[in-house]
Amino acid sequence: MEEFIQSTFMSLAYNPIAVYAATWAFMLASAVGFPLPEEVVLVSSGFIAHFALFPDTPHPPDAHVVNIHIMAWNAFVAVIVSDFLIYWLGKRLGPRAFELKIFRRMVSEERLAKVRTWMQKYGYWPVIVFRFTPGVRFPGHLMCGAMGLSPVKFLAVDGFAALISVPTQIYFVGYYGREILKYFQTAKIYLFSALAVALVIFIYRRWKEKQSLAATDSSGS
Repeated sequence: MEEFIQSTFMSLAYNPIAVYAATWAFMLASAVGFPLPEEVVLVSSGFIAHFALFPDTPHPPDAHVVNIHIMAWNAFVAVIVSDFLIYWLGKRLGPRAFELKIFRRMVSEERLAKVRTWMQKYGYWPVIVFRFTPGVRFPGHLMCGAMGLSPVKFLAVDGFAALISVPTQIYFVGYYGREILKYFQTAKIYLFSALAVALVIFIYRRWKEKQSLAATDSSGS
């Protein structure tokens, strides 16, 4: 699949509008569960931007190539719109969305139960986890809509998470090429570690609040 996405972008290398449109098509397909990993689309977008900036041989005269800034922010908007589309679908269908045969074929009951538990425990914060976890991104965003999460909160949290990961990947790959990829895994480890620490702090504060409320209730009675 990675080869297919990259070859598609390269075949459109001198047609920037088609490249931007292909990014949207890949992102929308990825959002609804097709086996087109978003991370591969982002890295491939970075490669085509790198090709535009640093070609092995000079570009043909009057050739049109992608603009790295447009590429980065086009992908960012495509990601947000794709995520919100799934959120809106969940909001539109409600809990019955998870009873549809097409959904059950795409998402296992175990994974769905995990997403539901996260949402019930932590509210809208798991949206960040969904953004960085391909296997639960689709059911997670659908669940956000089905459980009535505020669209403003969804867009705020999802947008924040996408801002960290989407344009930055394209800029890094666009300017540094394949060499930068070996650092991505390390960066992801640090990022997930930071998210884990933040989640632990959040859970601890919630627990302290409950303990405080329980102590207040007991003293009042």
